[in-house]
Amino acid sequence: MEEKKFDYNSIIGFGLLFVIFIWWAYTNQPTPEELEAQKKAKTEQTQKETETAATNAASFNTTAEVPVQATDSLSLAKAKTALGAFASSATLTNAETILENDVLKLVISNKGGQIKEALIKSHVTYDSLPLYMIKDNNASFNINFGTTDNRALNTKDLLFEPTLTKNGEEQVLSMKLKVSNNQFLEYSYVMKPGAYMVDFNMRSQGLNSTINSSQAITLDWNLDGYRHEKSIRYENQQTEMYYEKEDEKIDYLSVGGEDDAEESDVNWVAFKQHFFSTILISNQAFETAKLDSKTLTKDEETDAFTKAFSLKAPLALQGGELNYNMNWYIGPNDYQILKKYDRNIKEVVNLGWGIFGFINRVVFVPVFNFLQGFIGNYGLIIILLTIVVRIFMSPLVYKSYLSSAKMKVLKPEMEEINKRLPGKENAMKRQQETMALQSKAGVSPLAGCIPAVLQMPVFFALFRFFPSNIDLRQKGFLWADDLSAYDSVYELPFHIPMYGSHISLFPILASIAIFFYMRMSQSQQMNMQQPTQEGMPDMQKMMKMMMYFSPVMMLIFFNMYASSLSLYYFVSNLLTITIMLIIKNYIIDEDKIHAKIQANKLKPKKEGKFKKRLNDAMKQAQDQQAQQKRKK
Repeated sequence: MEEKKFDYNSIIGFGLLFVIFIWWAYTNQPTPEELEAQKKAKTEQTQKETETAATNAASFNTTAEVPVQATDSLSLAKAKTALGAFASSATLTNAETILENDVLKLVISNKGGQIKEALIKSHVTYDSLPLYMIKDNNASFNINFGTTDNRALNTKDLLFEPTLTKNGEEQVLSMKLKVSNNQFLEYSYVMKPGAYMVDFNMRSQGLNSTINSSQAITLDWNLDGYRHEKSIRYENQQTEMYYEKEDEKIDYLSVGGEDDAEESDVNWVAFKQHFFSTILISNQAFETAKLDSKTLTKDEETDAFTKAFSLKAPLALQGGELNYNMNWYIGPNDYQILKKYDRNIKEVVNLGWGIFGFINRVVFVPVFNFLQGFIGNYGLIIILLTIVVRIFMSPLVYKSYLSSAKMKVLKPEMEEINKRLPGKENAMKRQQETMALQSKAGVSPLAGCIPAVLQMPVFFALFRFFPSNIDLRQKGFLWADDLSAYDSVYELPFHIPMYGSHISLFPILASIAIFFYMRMSQSQQMNMQQPTQEGMPDMQKMMKMMMYFSPVMMLIFFNMYASSLSLYYFVSNLLTITIMLIIKNYIIDEDKIHAKIQANKLKPKKEGKFKKRLNDAMKQAQDQQAQQKRKK
C-alpha cells in the first residue's frame, strides 16, 4: 500500500477550524449593553452582600453584652456578666506579636490568640506583590465551648495575654486566656529558624471546674484562599482540601464546585492551593471532622479569592482539660521540603496516583533535581528531560514501527484471503486463515499496540509532574515569563468560553506537532490494520477524525494550562516524529522483513494448547454455521 504524504489541504483545513472557532467566539460575544447590564447586576449583588454583612455585624455588636475591651468599672461589670470567669480578658489590650524567620512571618493577634497575618517571604504573587496566606480577616481559628455557669464563649472574640521569649534560636510565644494565674487556656507558638513548620500546642490548666465537659468543645478553622497565580481558573483546578485519616490514607474534597465530607480519626487537614498550603497537623487525631470546600471565583479577571475552606472538629478533654500538640505548616508545596517532615504531608503535592505517582517520585523528581543542579535555565531542563524520556521510549517506538512494517508486508496476502472468501457466511473461515497466516509469518497485530500502551503511564505521570512542580513557578523561557502559567503572546479584545481572552503560543506549536505526529501514526496504523471486513466500521474514517480532534482539543484546553506542559508535548512529539523518520528511512528494511517472514512461514510451528483450543472452537462454530445453512 502506498504511503500517504502530507498535503497542504490538511494543514489549511486545520487552520480554518481554528479561524472559524475564533470567528464564532467573536460574533457570539456579549454586546456592550449586555456587558453593562452584567456589570450593573454584579455591582448590585456586591452592594447587597456588603449591606448584609454590615447588618450581621451590627446585629452581633448589638446583642453582645460587653465590648471586647473594658476600660471602666461599668464596662468591667458588663464583662463579668457576659464572660463570667473570663471577664479579666476584657481588661487587656488588643495588640499584636510578630514571629519571623528568613522564610516566614507571622503576626499573632491578642484577639483570639490566632494568626492574623501569614507572609511567605521566600515567594511573591504573580504580579510581584508580597505573598500572604492570611491577611485582612480571610482566616479564623476559634474554639467554641460552654462554661459551668451556662455561657457559650468563642476564643476568637476574647483577648489573650502574650508572652514572647527566646529559647536559643527559637522564638516561643505563649498566648493565655486567663481566669487567674493558675487557670488558663494557652496557645503556644514555637518558630524555628528557616522553617515553614511552626509548633503549636493548645492546652488548658485548672479549667476542669470552669469548662462544661457535658457540652461539645468545637474547633472551627476557616480560610478563604487568596489568588496567587496568573490564571485563577487554572489555580482553582489545582486548589483543594487534603486530609489524612488515622490509617494514613490520604483523601481530598472535589476540586470542582462545592464539596463536603464528615470523616473520623483525622490526623491533619491541608487547605491546599496550587503552590502553597496552610496545614494543621495534630498528634492526637480528631475523632470526627466536618470538612467543607466551595469555589469563590466568579470573575476570572478581578476576583481575589479561589476557594473557601472550613474545618469543624470536636475536641476531647483529658481529665477535664484540653491538651493537643499540633503544628502549623504555612509554606510552599515543595516536594523536597515537605518530604522532610515525617507526617506524610508531601502527599499534598499531586504527583498522580498509583503507578503514575510512583514514576514521578522514583524517576522524574530525581532526574529533574539532578538536571537543575547544574542547569539554571528551566526551559532547557524540560527539553533535556524530554530528550531523556524519548531516548528511553525509542525502543518501544521501534517495536511499534517494526510491527507496522511486518503487517504492511503481509497485507497483500491478507487481502487475497478476503477476496477468496467473501461474504458474511465465510467470516469465521476468513478470520481463521488470517490468524494462521499471521502465526506462520511470526506477526502479531497486538505487537504494535503493546508499546503504545506501555508509554501511557509516562504520558500521564508527566501530565501531573509539570503542573505540580513549584520550581517552574515564575521561571521564564523564550517568550514565556512563567513556565507554571500560560504563555500569552496576544491579548484578545474579547473572552472565548473554554479558551480565554489570550492566545498562547506553546499550545499552538504542540497542536501542530501532534497533528503531524498523528498523520504519521495514521499511516503506520493503516499498515497494521487488517483489510476491512463486511459489517465492520471504517477505521480509516475514525482515525482521520481523531487526527483533527486531538490537536483542536490541545489548542483549546491547553491555552490556560502551564506552558511547561505544552512545551514538553511540543518537544516530545517533535522528537517522536524525528525518531519515526529515522527508523523508517535508515533502520527498517522492508525487503529484509519480507524475506524473514517468508522464511518464518516455511518453519514448522508448534501449536500451543490455548491456540489449539481456539482453532478447534472456531472450526466447530464454522461447522455448526454450515449445518444451519444446509438445513435452511
